[in-house]
Amino acid sequence: MFDCSAVIPAYNRKDRIQPTIESVLNQSVLPREIIVVDDGSTDGTSEFIKSTFPDVKVVTQANQGVSAARNRGIMEAKGEWVAFLDSDDEWLPSKLEIQSSWLRNHPDIKICHCDEIWIRNQVRVNPGKRHKKQGGWIYLNCLPLCVISPSAVVINQEIFDEVGVFDECLPACEDYELWLRITPKFEVGYVDRQLLVKHGGHSDQLSKAYAGMDRFRITALVKSLEQGVLSSAQRKSTIETLINKTEIYLKGARKRGKLFEVNDLETLLERYKAELSELG
Repeated sequence: MFDCSAVIPAYNRKDRIQPTIESVLNQSVLPREIIVVDDGSTDGTSEFIKSTFPDVKVVTQANQGVSAARNRGIMEAKGEWVAFLDSDDEWLPSKLEIQSSWLRNHPDIKICHCDEIWIRNQVRVNPGKRHKKQGGWIYLNCLPLCVISPSAVVINQEIFDEVGVFDECLPACEDYELWLRITPKFEVGYVDRQLLVKHGGHSDQLSKAYAGMDRFRITALVKSLEQGVLSSAQRKSTIETLINKTEIYLKGARKRGKLFEVNDLETLLERYKAELSELG
């Protein structure tokens, strides 16, 4: 057994969650516990899990979003480590065994992720080069887009004690924002093996629920700049990324006539372009 709590956030997943939970129960090394946080489902998700998987801990709450659901799971977790699994993904049988073994051999590492298999609309696809996974001090690699999948990661509770948990004010890109808080302070472990199946393409994905996802990444980048832990090189790269994403997003905001948003973003651009000029 791995002293790890598997945390699965779920919202209206009655018809999809069974293979997800079974993929945890089929692990060659089992976690200490499985926690499903039902984030206000209305389709009977909790009742289905309780009747089908009586040993799984089900926690229910009013609908507050995936960040709040994961945070509730962290709060409920008894394990030294937390492994997240999205309710439409599946772990391959050796995932926890391989990652727990890797972590035993690297006792100074407090966060570890792995590669994944992508399925889009029931067809296997190959990720692009920009999605390439890696380990080490990867803060700069995390700037363009999210390069750590929640379903792939195992995190020691000490990290949450130091940097905090998911930002519940962000309806999307909440994982991107958390990695920007973690990676300047912690080296990231990486197992170069495909240990999970990540499903996508369905209509209720967060990436389809919100247009202009970069607005949330902009917020995350500003938060990263304000945390006061970045090196000069990291700060410069973060500002460059922020300016690039803001300029692209601004074009769309102007077309949509979002004047308040435009004014705020133009002020933001002016501020950080001035700082970038000072950094040289």
